Amino acid sequence: MKNDQKDTIIPSEPELGARSGMPVRQDEVLTDKIYLLPISDRPFFPSQTLPIIINEKFWLETIERVGRTPQRLVGICLTRQIPEKVPGPDDFSAVGTVARIHHAQKIDGNVHFIAEGIRRFRVSRWISKKQPYLVQVEYLEPPTENKDRVKAYSHAIINTIKELLPLNPIYKEQLRVFLDRFNPDEASPLADFAALLTSAEGSQLQDILETLPLTKRMEKVLLLLRKEIEYAGMQANIRQKVEAQMSDQQKDFFLRQQLKAIQQELGISKDDKTVEVELFKNRLKDLVLSPEAQKRVDEELQKFSFLELGSPEYAVTRNYLDNITALPWGKYSEDKLDLKRARAILDRDHDGLDDVKDRIIEFLAIGVQKGEISGAILLLVGPPGVGKTSVGRSIAEALGRKFYRFSLGGMRDEAEIKGHRRTYIGALPGKFIQAIKDAGTSNPVIMLDEIDKIGASYQGNPASALLEVLDPEQNSEFQDHYLDLRFDLSKVLFICTANQLDTIPPPLLDRMESIHLPGYIAAEKLAITRHHLWPKQLQKAGLKSSQLKISVAAMKRIIDNYAREAGVRGLEKMLGRITRKATVKLLEGKAKKIRIGTEELEAYLGLPLFRKEKRMTGVGVVTGLAWTAMGGATLSVEATKVPTEHRSFKLTGNLGQVMQESAAIAYTYVSANLQMLAAPAGFFDKILVHLHVPEGATPKDGPSAGITMATALLSLARNKKIRRALAMTGELTLTGMILPVGGIREKIVATKRARITELILPEANRRDFEELPDHLRKDLVIHFVSDYPEVAEIVFT
Repeated sequence: MKNDQKDTIIPSEPELGARSGMPVRQDEVLTDKIYLLPISDRPFFPSQTLPIIINEKFWLETIERVGRTPQRLVGICLTRQIPEKVPGPDDFSAVGTVARIHHAQKIDGNVHFIAEGIRRFRVSRWISKKQPYLVQVEYLEPPTENKDRVKAYSHAIINTIKELLPLNPIYKEQLRVFLDRFNPDEASPLADFAALLTSAEGSQLQDILETLPLTKRMEKVLLLLRKEIEYAGMQANIRQKVEAQMSDQQKDFFLRQQLKAIQQELGISKDDKTVEVELFKNRLKDLVLSPEAQKRVDEELQKFSFLELGSPEYAVTRNYLDNITALPWGKYSEDKLDLKRARAILDRDHDGLDDVKDRIIEFLAIGVQKGEISGAILLLVGPPGVGKTSVGRSIAEALGRKFYRFSLGGMRDEAEIKGHRRTYIGALPGKFIQAIKDAGTSNPVIMLDEIDKIGASYQGNPASALLEVLDPEQNSEFQDHYLDLRFDLSKVLFICTANQLDTIPPPLLDRMESIHLPGYIAAEKLAITRHHLWPKQLQKAGLKSSQLKISVAAMKRIIDNYAREAGVRGLEKMLGRITRKATVKLLEGKAKKIRIGTEELEAYLGLPLFRKEKRMTGVGVVTGLAWTAMGGATLSVEATKVPTEHRSFKLTGNLGQVMQESAAIAYTYVSANLQMLAAPAGFFDKILVHLHVPEGATPKDGPSAGITMATALLSLARNKKIRRALAMTGELTLTGMILPVGGIREKIVATKRARITELILPEANRRDFEELPDHLRKDLVIHFVSDYPEVAEIVFT
């Protein structure tokens, strides 16, 4: 045991016991120059005698100087809270208490002493503003007041203290100490003592210390006491409630333990561990585990039977057995291999998408021929809102399999795919094992949404972890980190969805069969609205078809003027806005039945978001086609000239690097072949050519606008404009060859939407066009070209 080092600074006084904190004699003369010590939490009162601990490093010299004075008096003032800093003169309160120091000792870096409060003082002048602080003071006495009034306040304080005593035994002990030192009839000490009984903040107590008139001081003290009674009462109530609740819980616990012991003695009950073991064994009866899994389960059950309930390993083992026995080992749902039924479900749930449905039927036909649908990985690619997720649900329903969907968007931890190892607290299996567990069969349809938006971080790359899952040659022995067992995923049908293929890693894309879902044309959107979206909105609003009707013309107007995106989400939102506003009118009694035609649309949806596009025409203006993640789009290109001394070329329109290179190639090719293209030779020699792609706030990139830009430049050079609705797409080389481009289907849809009937496409894209369904190819005039002179002949003929 360590002995505290003690060094006496001021020896004890035998008279302290006799005085026992009695107030100073009235005829005793107090010096008007005293040293100051700080106190930070609560002010020191004249009625107090307390032990005080103060830092030796900062205040030892002050204590020693006080010890050399005959009266050993020191001023104690409340200071502001300043962590690890010596308070300065501005931090001391102006009013404090003069106290006599007794038994000052140094102990472990601090000075311990007993302070005997004597009288209030106010600092009138600072003699020394450096440590040790020396000040000149004036001593404060309460003014003379009406004795009866003071006595009445004293009795009020005493009665309030009596109310406080039963609430906390500490108050009784403090009152006994006070009565040993003072007479209850002494009003000033009584008021100070009553203030000290409270848990008021230091600033409130300092206000009491600075208040000299007794009646005013007692009023403030009574207010603090009343608050203390309320606070102490609340504490007592809380304590009683907690004790009562604890006693009830203890009673319930003991009774339950006794009941459990009696039931076990009579053989009518089992302990928790036995019940858990029987539950796991009952689950295993209907499962067909692999030899490896059966061996692991037997080992874990044996270990589990020896573990104590309070052991940390108990919960870990129990959770492991719960997960492993909840998996459908050897359980498979029977596939419904009926192609007519499958097509009927696809037609019921989706309008349009005929080529997509044909691909799915072809896929199912192989399963019918084999007698089973083995595990496969499909990738549905298309713009948002074209029905990728709902197609997956329809496939699951057509097969009669369970459907489970989860999103990969933003996933950054490979443990989400392959699980956490059991060594970690709160470890769980990966998403695929959880999907199998929730589905209850080993061959569900699992949809992996937003596979193109998967992320990566320092915790691993989930896309790499998916390589094992989505490989038919490997997933028959998929090993989850949590289970640490091989589980067969080869019978699972995986359906992935994506908006674009660019962000999917090539090794992962190679394992999937892609099915493209293009955007819808206006006719398909109209059919979807009539058969699916409008009935769905009526049902969601709780309306009958007789209460709210919308004309086919109004539906077409919404599609053309308010929802031109590739999918139907925007269209569905517009229909939802109509049903909400109509519901308000019906409930307010403004109408019993509502019919919505084209004239009423603006009242429900506001001004159209899209106006009828006026095709840009003129010299140097050509319409091109572009592909975006939202689907296809038309793209105008403008070219104009400005006379200059030297030839130059300027590009605007927020163009990406590839598109800028396409523009440079087009400019070079046309400049080099002006005569061959029937344009004036040297046309570009003394002009600045400005090529612009409108909607400059939208970033644009890609090589497919090469022939469009070249045609705009040629139109400028020949001073001839294109007089018919014509659009084109294709990549141009410096030798004039036209290379194939992607997104033909989406671009054809955009052409239909813009009501353009004539197209120029690369010859190498003929196959892509021929594979399109008839309704997309209908009413279109297509020119397939291999080199640019063919384009010039078609455009300017």
